[in-house]
Formats: sequence, structure tokens, C-alpha cells
Amino acid sequence: MTPQGLTGPVDRQRIHEELERSREAFHALVAQAAPHDLRRRSSGTRWSNQQLLFHMYFGYLVVRRLRPIVRVVGAMPPGSGRSFARVLDAAHRPFHLINYLGSCGGGAVVRGARLTRWFDRTVEVLHRGLDAETEDALRRTTAFPTTWDPCFRRSMTLAEVYRYGSAHFEHHRHQLTLGTTSP
Repeated sequence: MTPQGLTGPVDRQRIHEELERSREAFHALVAQAAPHDLRRRSSGTRWSNQQLLFHMYFGYLVVRRLRPIVRVVGAMPPGSGRSFARVLDAAHRPFHLINYLGSCGGGAVVRGARLTRWFDRTVEVLHRGLDAETEDALRRTTAFPTTWDPCFRRSMTLAEVYRYGSAHFEHHRHQLTLGTTSP
């Protein structure tokens, strides 16, 4: 299934550039953050800046895990994908708890140079995966649970899933309070 109105090839270069901009920004954020900055609460979340940095990285891990799901569920009849998304939407409370606690724990263990190395490896996997995808695969569409993340839409192509990590990154980047005196 392909999205209505999509013409021409998927702009892979744009996705690669978004991944690289996020990587550069992530390295700069981690490098500039003093220990007291990392302990400070972020703006609009319950996480510290360190936990939010881990969560921003985690968004790219989500992309890695979503790719095969889009391939499988997107190949099923459309009603199957919508049913799958409804089931996931119904499970949004446990998802949010796991998402919150996972970033708390990950932020406590994976930080600094180790975090940037993990980020780099994940982005490299996404670059290679994007290059290996066929046009048909990148246009495959499936339903998504819209209660899980503000960057998820009711229906997304695999190309949009590749872009999700960077959209998620930018959404949370503005919540960091690195180098500020509040909140």
C-alpha cells in the first residue's frame, strides 16, 4: 500500500542529511553538558537532561525496531494494520510507563562518550538500512498508535518511519535545559 499522491522517488538524501544533522547536534549537546546540567530537570518532562538525552537516542532505536513491523504489518490487509494500531493504542499506559522508566534507567547507565558511540552506531545502521531499501518498501504504509508519540500519525510510510527519529529528536531537543539557570 502506498500513500495517496506520492510521486517520484523517496528523497533518501534528505533523510540521510536529517540523520547527520541530528548526529552532529547530539554530539554537541553531550559535549557541552556539564555534570550539573545533566542533573537538571528538563522543561516539560519528568526527566533530567541526562535522561532526556538518552530518550532522544532511544527514538532512533525505536526506528530500528519499527522497520520490520512496517514491512510485516504493511503487507497485511489494511484492516489488520488498523486493528494492530488500535491494540497498541489501548496499551498506551503501560507503554508510557516503560518508556519513562527505560529512559530513567538508560540515562543512569549510558552517558557521555558511550552514549554518543551508541548513537553513532545506531545512525550508521539506519543509513545502511535506508540505502538497502527498495522504493516499494519505503512507500509501504501501515497504521500507527497515535497515543504513543506526538510524532506518530495514523498512517506512516517506511520512509516516514526513517524520518521519525529526527522528528522525535527535534521535538525533545527544545525541552533540554542545558546551560540554563532554570527550570
